[in-house]
Amino acid sequence: MATDSWAQAVDEQEAAAESVNIKLDNTTAYAKDSSNAAAKSETEGENKSAEDDDKEDKAAQSLLNKLIRNNLVNTTNQVEVLQKDPNSPLYSVKSFEELRLKPQLLQGVYAMGFNRPSKIQETALPMMLAEPPQNLIAQSQSGTGKTAAFVLAMLSHVDPNNKYPQCLCVSPTYELALQTGKVIEQMGKYYPEVKLVYAIRGNKLQRGMKLQEHIVIGTPGTMLDWCSKFKFIDPKKIKVFVLDEADVMIATQGHQDQSIRIQRMLPKSCQMLLFSATFEESVWNFAQRIVPDPNIIKLKREEETLDTIKQYYVLCNCKEEKFQALCNIYGAITIAQAMIFCHTRKTAGWLAGELSREGHQVALLSGEMQVEQRAAVIERFRDGKEKVLVTTNVCARGIDVEQVSVVINFDLPVDKDGNPDNETYLHRIGRTGRFGKRGLAINMVDSKMSMNILHRIQEHFNKKIEKLDTDDLDEIEKIAS
Repeated sequence: MATDSWAQAVDEQEAAAESVNIKLDNTTAYAKDSSNAAAKSETEGENKSAEDDDKEDKAAQSLLNKLIRNNLVNTTNQVEVLQKDPNSPLYSVKSFEELRLKPQLLQGVYAMGFNRPSKIQETALPMMLAEPPQNLIAQSQSGTGKTAAFVLAMLSHVDPNNKYPQCLCVSPTYELALQTGKVIEQMGKYYPEVKLVYAIRGNKLQRGMKLQEHIVIGTPGTMLDWCSKFKFIDPKKIKVFVLDEADVMIATQGHQDQSIRIQRMLPKSCQMLLFSATFEESVWNFAQRIVPDPNIIKLKREEETLDTIKQYYVLCNCKEEKFQALCNIYGAITIAQAMIFCHTRKTAGWLAGELSREGHQVALLSGEMQVEQRAAVIERFRDGKEKVLVTTNVCARGIDVEQVSVVINFDLPVDKDGNPDNETYLHRIGRTGRFGKRGLAINMVDSKMSMNILHRIQEHFNKKIEKLDTDDLDEIEKIAS
């Protein structure tokens, strides 16, 4: 799996690191070092088959989303709450003052730019801060404020007078642990009595010592060693155990077992908080093993509508004809911002190169790039410095750019068996027509097989896709503008 190789590269980087005492203010440098290792791993995998392009590296995608999020996502998802005790009253808050936080934490929350709780925070924070503590399994996508929520819970439960670890937070990778640490640093800015330490390879401690820091954040393997093998941490004194990015965690071999072993050492009174962007069956089974008697917060599936998106197809005979048709409509699509989706990174690279040779300005988002390079490309696109972004499914997943009004499927989305991938089609064209705006989707068809796929997509969504004559671009210009 892509995730395995990526995680392995990070582990190698961590193992090679010199013994260091990691401080909060140099987290960026460590993130950069490890992402270089991750990028090297991706580059070495260049000669793998094209099918590998469709394997989603969830850890890299999660890190990318953390790097490009400037603010909370404006989601319209409704929150569904399942309580362990259905008879107990369900509290939600509309302001942080209602939570009766310590003044220094409230100051930290406002300094981070949180004016009021996000949807997930409204419901989750009262549960996390309740007395006695309540366990929680929460589905939460990137950008919804869940990291800030569990960081606030950990900071609230710490007693700084007790000089030993009281909160553990397990993240699937080195970089994701550092990103969470940055949030702790920001939110705890006015609460310096609370100390943080990283349980990651490379941060080597003297044998026999006992940690005096209050919050420990790290990866499963090192955290397990610190609790059991080296006994730097007394697990029986832990008040809060956070397992973040559970869907990424179980995609990495060994992490699931290590997390369960850590949880079994903790006292029954310890509060268990688990977060995952998805609730697939494997994630759900894992969550239930880790978190006893939980409250559950799920996001009701958001029904994306295609009503505001005008869909067309262009009939071609080969890849080169598709490229020529794209050049014909290029002037019209650059009135606004456009995303062009390809099936593999090889095709995306070829297409971006050909468009550049024709004098068109395009940005390429490729799996070969370091995560920080990808984030820079997305920032430029979001700022309008690039009008057209050529990419694959994997790189663009979860990325929202509100200004996009045109999506072009240079290749129609198919699964590994060659069947229409309806979910990916919806995801792709859903980049446009957002927030009630009009959008445009153009599909390139170059064979009987791709025409058949298009017909099946039409049938699935019960939505007519009209043929487009590229000589008549008035309609495109009207929608794009």
